[in-house]
Amino acid sequence: MLHPLLKYSALSAAVAIGLYAILLGLLTTSSFQAHVVYLHRIQMTWFKDLDVPESFGFLRNQVTPFSIPSSDGGALYAWHILPVELYRQHESTLTHEASGFVQRVESRLAFKMLRDNPEARLIVHMHGAAGTVGSGYRVPNYRALSAGDPQNIHVLTFDYRGFGRSQGTPSERGLVMDAISVVEWAMNTAGIPPSRIMIFGQSIGTAVTLAVSEHFVLQSPPIVFAGAVLVAPFADVASLVATYRVAGSIPLLSPLARFPELFRYLSTYIRDSWSSKDRIARYIRASEDSEERYRVTLIHAEDDWDIPYHHTQTLFWHAVKAMADHDISYEELELKKNTSKTDLGAAGSVMAWQTNKGIVREEILKTGLHDVIMGNPVVTLAVMRIFDQSSGS
Repeated sequence: MLHPLLKYSALSAAVAIGLYAILLGLLTTSSFQAHVVYLHRIQMTWFKDLDVPESFGFLRNQVTPFSIPSSDGGALYAWHILPVELYRQHESTLTHEASGFVQRVESRLAFKMLRDNPEARLIVHMHGAAGTVGSGYRVPNYRALSAGDPQNIHVLTFDYRGFGRSQGTPSERGLVMDAISVVEWAMNTAGIPPSRIMIFGQSIGTAVTLAVSEHFVLQSPPIVFAGAVLVAPFADVASLVATYRVAGSIPLLSPLARFPELFRYLSTYIRDSWSSKDRIARYIRASEDSEERYRVTLIHAEDDWDIPYHHTQTLFWHAVKAMADHDISYEELELKKNTSKTDLGAAGSVMAWQTNKGIVREEILKTGLHDVIMGNPVVTLAVMRIFDQSSGS
């Protein structure tokens, strides 16, 4: 009896190893990598029409579906979401407008209220991998973003190329181009100055946020936005795949992390590196050299099984090194946190590092998972804090 069991176990192990070897081989190809990194073919809104935002729980015409041209000619599907108090004040007029996808967004009342109100604030939303603008916890996230000022905070969210109804194939360069196009639309078409724009990113959207922020601060003259909120960020793709598990359970390269040479070799095949740790350092150094104040908030939950929260701690360390007037090791910063961070008990902890030019906050929550956290009050408060500081600077 024992012999057949051993034979069956050996066969099962051989099949598993063979399948994993095939997976590793596929991961070295650009097209398969793109599907694994971006998961853009997983819509999660198959049975709903994105042109009918009311089916996602919004009020009639609270959301305007439209498209924004990308710099290379593609069309990016977008939602402009009105804050609920502003909607209430204009409910009668809004409900009498035609609903659905809009060809000329400039003709809509919602757009005019964004463009013409000097108190309007705009959050440009960079979502994570998989899905569309209407997927999962993104809808509660939009509500949390505007909840702190339900008359003035508008949300602009969009699908990157290859996601949802946006044309193209995703890549690091492509996603950054798309995000730059959307931000330029906000500044040039909607007429919102950078001081009234905040960038929000979650998961891979945090990498896009940092890339966009770096791009604009390096312009002449530098363009610095009101601030950025990064929820569940990662340091770079190489360090992410060392721990990442699809759906929190299926490992990618984590079994090979114990073999450093092999892992480093396979890492050379990574097409899109998304090195956020380097980008946040460059962004902060450039911001320190500009005349504008910068504000960055990093938020992560300890029970995030998709992206471990130590990625946020790594990003915070790279940010602090760029801010500090002397080199500081990771261990030295952790010791500094022991005496300087604010312990919030079951709510987690907060550590802030500030210069006369800017501030970076690290908020580690005890709970919130990878996506649920987006709809929590900690996000609302982070937005309120940044806009309050921006208006007072």
